[in-house]
Amino acid sequence: MPTKMINTEREPSLPLTELTAISILDGRNRQEVAELAPYVSEFNIIKTRFEVESKYLIALSQARVVRVLNEEERARLESFSINIKLADAKRIKKIEGKLDHDVKAVERSFRTMLKGTSLEDVIEKVHIGLTSEDVNNITYRLILKRATHNIFIPTLDAFIDELVRVAKDTKSMPMLARTHGQAAVPTTLGKELIVFATRLNKEIRELEAYQLSGKVTGAVGNLNALHEAYPNVDWIDFSKEFVNSFGLKPNIITTQINPYEDIITFIQNYQRINGIFLDFDQDMWRYISDDWFAQVVKKGEVGSSTMPQKVNPIRFENSEGNIGKANALFEFMVRTLSISRLQRHLSDSTIIRDVGVPLGYSLLSYKNSTAGFLRVRPNETEITAVLNRDWSILSEAAQIIMRKRSVKDPYSLMAKLTRGKHIGKVDWTNLIDQLPLTEVEKQRLGNLTPETYIGEAVRLTELAINEIIDSKK
Repeated sequence: MPTKMINTEREPSLPLTELTAISILDGRNRQEVAELAPYVSEFNIIKTRFEVESKYLIALSQARVVRVLNEEERARLESFSINIKLADAKRIKKIEGKLDHDVKAVERSFRTMLKGTSLEDVIEKVHIGLTSEDVNNITYRLILKRATHNIFIPTLDAFIDELVRVAKDTKSMPMLARTHGQAAVPTTLGKELIVFATRLNKEIRELEAYQLSGKVTGAVGNLNALHEAYPNVDWIDFSKEFVNSFGLKPNIITTQINPYEDIITFIQNYQRINGIFLDFDQDMWRYISDDWFAQVVKKGEVGSSTMPQKVNPIRFENSEGNIGKANALFEFMVRTLSISRLQRHLSDSTIIRDVGVPLGYSLLSYKNSTAGFLRVRPNETEITAVLNRDWSILSEAAQIIMRKRSVKDPYSLMAKLTRGKHIGKVDWTNLIDQLPLTEVEKQRLGNLTPETYIGEAVRLTELAINEIIDSKK
């Protein structure tokens, strides 16, 4: 057989655009997650490193390691991270390419920026006594904290608000609950929705309150160089105060790195939130499949390339897929970040630098679920029809009332009369007449319907709504 020729020529390089990006986060779905870029991009990593370095120099001045800085000089330092432009970041990346060290490139650039200013005399104090991890551990935690508080919590709270709104409107709308996929007993739509809102709200409030840590303890965690050069300074107190200034919790017992247990806990909070969204997406998919929720038709949209009638629940399906990707990456981070060979190795830096990817997939998921939920309406007619299709779902009430009267083994009695059978209203009335109950009790059961057998569902929904509202105050 003739040998097939292999084309060894490289394809021409394509410019980076939303159409040529490798990841959907920077390609197909860029617009949905673009707000995350100012937080998790390489550009912001550089800017935040400058913020840490600048504030460190100011803190050294306050500790009298550096001369007293005047107000204008402090303002200049604090402005560095804010005023850095993309062109500046590109120059820093070129320096990094030569040095093969990202934090050292920032330090070199910082020193250059002080030349020709009144701060030129403190150039040699830039980064003094720091290891790159002192800068990086604070940088990444600030990125996580700020992205969470400024983007994710508002996005998640907006979703909860929609769940609460619909739950309030449907708290009295009876529907059939299913366990194991089978008909169980009645509930209300509002109560089922408020369960998701309650679960999410608990996790969001924990995420909101959680305090990440920070460390400034030098090359191997002992503040060796600073202690030796400036023995009269209490460097442990200095470290605590400096970390506190960023709203982080000081960690002074470290190796070269700040151990990642706090970030792991933070990430696991996101994993739990994502698990709840996955549960919600799959339930909504089933409700739509069963026609319990109707999708709002948007003019001009196409549901299938060949079946004109279709309106697909693609928002919930997209959310489900993106959650899977996010949690797979989060799981990898949780599994690997806690391990650092001896003082440290570089794998953690590679991994944590990419935290924007699972965050991006999570954000995309939350927005898809929200958009999907805004496009559906309860189909009360179908929900009611399914609920009234089989009155055997009231057998629980009958056997509990018989237990109250100490009737022997009422569960087996009701199972014999109802298990595996579909009973209509008339059959249910006839069945009640056979039960060993008083006429008053039979009348009470006779007045019971699938639409009225909802227990405390309405009250529970109202309680949950109030608890969610109170938790946000």
